Amino acid sequence: MHDVERYLRIRSAYAPSFLHDGSLLYMNDATGAAQAWRVDEPLGWQSQVTFGDEPVSFAVASPERNELIYGRDEGGNERTQLFRVDATGVDEVALTDEPQAKHRWGGWSHDGERFAFASNRRDSRVFDLYVQGRDEKDATLVCETDGWYSVVGWLSDDSALVVREARSNFDHDIYTVGTDGGELERVTDAERETRYRSINPSPDGGSLYLSTDEGNDTLYLGRLDIETGEMEKVVDGGDRNVSGVSVDDETGKVVYGRNVEGYTELRTAELDDGELHGLPTPDLPDGVVGGTSFGHDGDRFAVTVTQRRRNPNIYVVEFETGEATRWTDATTAGVPPETFVGSDVVRYDSFDGLSVPALFSTPDTERHEPPYPVVVDIHGGPESQRRPSFSGLRQYLLGSGYALLEPNVRGSTGYGREYTTLDDRRKRMDAVGDIGAALDYLAERNDADEERVTAYGGSYGGFVVLAALAEYPERWAAGVDVVGIANFVTFLENTGEWRRSLREAEYGSLDEDREFLERISPINNADEIRAPLLVMHGANDPRVPVDEAEQIADEVSEHAPVEKLIFDDEGHGFSKRENRIEAYTTMVDFLNEHV
Repeated sequence: MHDVERYLRIRSAYAPSFLHDGSLLYMNDATGAAQAWRVDEPLGWQSQVTFGDEPVSFAVASPERNELIYGRDEGGNERTQLFRVDATGVDEVALTDEPQAKHRWGGWSHDGERFAFASNRRDSRVFDLYVQGRDEKDATLVCETDGWYSVVGWLSDDSALVVREARSNFDHDIYTVGTDGGELERVTDAERETRYRSINPSPDGGSLYLSTDEGNDTLYLGRLDIETGEMEKVVDGGDRNVSGVSVDDETGKVVYGRNVEGYTELRTAELDDGELHGLPTPDLPDGVVGGTSFGHDGDRFAVTVTQRRRNPNIYVVEFETGEATRWTDATTAGVPPETFVGSDVVRYDSFDGLSVPALFSTPDTERHEPPYPVVVDIHGGPESQRRPSFSGLRQYLLGSGYALLEPNVRGSTGYGREYTTLDDRRKRMDAVGDIGAALDYLAERNDADEERVTAYGGSYGGFVVLAALAEYPERWAAGVDVVGIANFVTFLENTGEWRRSLREAEYGSLDEDREFLERISPINNADEIRAPLLVMHGANDPRVPVDEAEQIADEVSEHAPVEKLIFDDEGHGFSKRENRIEAYTTMVDFLNEHV
């Protein structure tokens, strides 16, 4: 079996965007830091377009020229700047030069002459709306705001921007604003907190097609009338979320997905006088599908496909037939794909009878005998979902004889609004209780060794790791905390000003909930932690500042073994391959020693 470094060199191709000449722009991490690449035909020669040591966060092709705009920050600080470059990688132009500010992409105008973005240049706490000409060095301030606003599209005649306000991950509103400036015109007026995602202007500019849970527990495909604010349910997913909605506002072609236990059931359709008519189902591999980009003639679209046994690659689908062709060749670094291991969807009952969904994977029985040591891998968010996508690290652990349990504890998305709100504010520790129930579930399995269980997680998942280590100290062999929250008070005090209100909406406010936040913070219960602990963090993390790692490592080291690894050129996670190799080689060595 190859070492962990080889598995971390498995490549990913994702985020497609059709260039004007019909070739495909996409993201690829072949150099060790994600960059924009292009390919002209299926499995053709792949050419690098952007270059640098820092990873590119996005790249979007112009609708009218063979060029693109991409974003890049410095050292993971998330203060993204925008650049324009020819699709051959020459004539690069810096479009923004505000290194103290974030720039959040808002899309090209239909004629390719302008682009929009939101930025906190004026006030670090809020995002104003800007439009800038592709040849201009200065942006025009379209509208000052008082919160977290994003540009999500342009109306079909380029006269106005479609804007979303987020007060929390589940509380949104939609507006329009003229591209020449003016006041925000509110479109939505939902009585309760409502999600609006994947927002797409219709070809006639009179409505928006989107994914929403307005009046519903799960997301559905809706049509929102811009003038009246009335919402019509177009596709109901039942007890499953309909998301990833994309509409080609030139042809009215539609692509959307239904989330079934994390897998994507992708569907296509066509608008005709406002009615949705189904088209052939895409002939894609089973897995997680997303990132739709439409061809310029409207007869095809590109998506990224990944699953547990498939690293991410891009497929192009013909609308008329549903036929799918793989265009990219992201290699597996010499690791045989047939050795990759899948996962099963399981459920276990928590302390209060709640059924908790999870993914469970076991090693190849011909090479490893049960009972297996287990890594309980806890996702971040918390409003996120562990889906059956590819991970080189997971495949290495499985190949090394570890089993994996990946619970979607209460608070996860993918199972309806009610499920997602079960951990809000004063119910935070109930999610940690779901991890205690996961330990009970493992103890009942004949193929899991309950004496050799590791808690592993990042960001909010890092908090759950630390809290579970303190709550169930005798039941863990080890813990791995990656960019995790150790102290909710200092986290909220020091996180980026632009995101504090969003995080307080989820976790509780410093003014009203400080005593509770202190009580549940792992730093104040660190004397209960007995398992060996590995703490890893990026020094430039603007979301969970690195002091969270310093605090918990110092406190736990007084009575338990602790290793700490800080990367000076990373932020909220590890985006550079050499850093990932160092981080996860350290993790493997740590597990080999303690588990």
